[in-house]
Amino acid sequence: MTPVSKAGSGGKVDPKVAPAPSNFIRQIIDADQASGKHGGQVVTRFPPEPNGYLHIGHAKSICLNFGLATDYGGVCHLRFDDTNPVKEDVEYEESIKEMVTWLGFSFEKNLYYASDYFAKLYQFAQHFITRGLAYVDSQSADEIRANRGTLTEPGKNSPFRDRSADENLQLFDEMKRGLHADGTQILRLKLDMASPNINLRDPAIYRIRHTEHHRTGSAWCVYPMYDYTHSISDAIERITHSLCTLEFEAHRPLYDWVLAELVDAGKLPSPSPQQIEFSRLNLSYTVMSKRKLLELVERGLVSGWDDPRMMTLAGLRRRGFTPGSIRLFAERVGVSKAHQWIDMADLERALRDDLDATAMRAMAVLDPVRVVIENYPEGQFEACTAKVNPHDDAAGLRNFKFARNVFIEREDFMENPVKGFFRLVPGGEARLRHGFIIRCERIEKDAAGRVTTIFATYDAATKSGSGGRNVKGAIHWVAEVDGLQAEVRLYDRLFNIENPDSGEGDYKTYLNPQSLQTVTAWVEPSLASAKMDESYQFERNGYFTADRVDSKPGALVFNRAVTLKDGWKPG
Repeated sequence: MTPVSKAGSGGKVDPKVAPAPSNFIRQIIDADQASGKHGGQVVTRFPPEPNGYLHIGHAKSICLNFGLATDYGGVCHLRFDDTNPVKEDVEYEESIKEMVTWLGFSFEKNLYYASDYFAKLYQFAQHFITRGLAYVDSQSADEIRANRGTLTEPGKNSPFRDRSADENLQLFDEMKRGLHADGTQILRLKLDMASPNINLRDPAIYRIRHTEHHRTGSAWCVYPMYDYTHSISDAIERITHSLCTLEFEAHRPLYDWVLAELVDAGKLPSPSPQQIEFSRLNLSYTVMSKRKLLELVERGLVSGWDDPRMMTLAGLRRRGFTPGSIRLFAERVGVSKAHQWIDMADLERALRDDLDATAMRAMAVLDPVRVVIENYPEGQFEACTAKVNPHDDAAGLRNFKFARNVFIEREDFMENPVKGFFRLVPGGEARLRHGFIIRCERIEKDAAGRVTTIFATYDAATKSGSGGRNVKGAIHWVAEVDGLQAEVRLYDRLFNIENPDSGEGDYKTYLNPQSLQTVTAWVEPSLASAKMDESYQFERNGYFTADRVDSKPGALVFNRAVTLKDGWKPG
């Protein structure tokens, strides 16, 4: 796994950091390096299909592929598997490029498209037909499915399997020229319909799609399938180690067969890339299926692909996760062949660890109750300061005012205190952080019995840093005189059970109704200039960032990325 940048939430990965511990993929690469198999080269690739936004599972693959290339002095290609124009969109493509860059990795001159190889892929398909290793099947999709067989029963040969090479070449050319309707013909490799590996039962390698492609226009009416395209694209680009998740393990024999046939025919170079499988990332309290993520978006159950409750990288970025935290999480998850089920708390912990030393501090009151300090003169104020970052003196100080009217958190006052409650109580004292000690003299309630105002007095000799007396409780606050009102969105886990796919009902029935709560908060004046992607620790409340879409000067909107402690319980 890639080394983690010590720059916290910064962008580029620092290659000088000590490399991560070894794993089985590194051992394979080390052995290849020792034998000189690829001339000492390490070339990996990240091959997304532009049919959706990247999610946290893709981040593991990005960090692995780009990280290994960095560690071994090689390169990693970003290659778009743009072979199905029905489902693909330029919006997704641009988002993928943006997220790879945001994570701190550079593809620069190593940007490729499967569509770049359409002509060569077509020629190779003709080669397979000529060799009697591929045929055009005119069965319907239902017939092909019925004849494929099961895990315990062999499949049945297509009645069109023994067409002559000339007839197959002619039909394939007609498919390319758009003379056949979608779904009426398909090109299949001629392997073994009795193979115990269903992926080798005459797999389809070309389908008809009368759909324009965003890069090739209407030049093609046939498009290659993933298994066929992927292996050949790897070989053309001289990929050395083709890393993919475990669900492709059963596809590896087909990957190897296609390449071996083309290498033997002198059409591709040797040695061929090696496909290596690792376990995919399964994260609790979320779904990772692109189909389900798309359904959430299309049905309006979330606000979009970048909804901060989504585990898409765009959503995590908008929520306030940093590139450094995601790289740190990927490193901690590690690489193995065993199926992994990772707790959401591990992802949240990585963000806390990344931000603790770097995030700017500020005070914000999320559930405000007014405090009137009766012995402080109206119209006056006292200047107060606090460090922007307690771990970095060079970051300087932030300034705010103490005045007669301030706001504190409602939970920091208790009329009938429980044992061990050291915050503000009737007749008791508490310190306003970076300010003075105040004493609660009396309270005022509304008709429903809810406290509306706390009347207090302050001790002028107890200003923070003055060396005077102290009390156990310290609470945060914001003065009305210079405080700002802001919308604060308190995001939580999108689902209220660990594995939404494991329940008896539809996964959508487990959506957490408390996954988003919006409050109007009072925040200190230093936040007036908050910029998107800047991280703040709201003292005692958690880590927050200005919403990159909705927050503007004079209309501040902050998202809670994570609480300060891991104390989550299902709502």
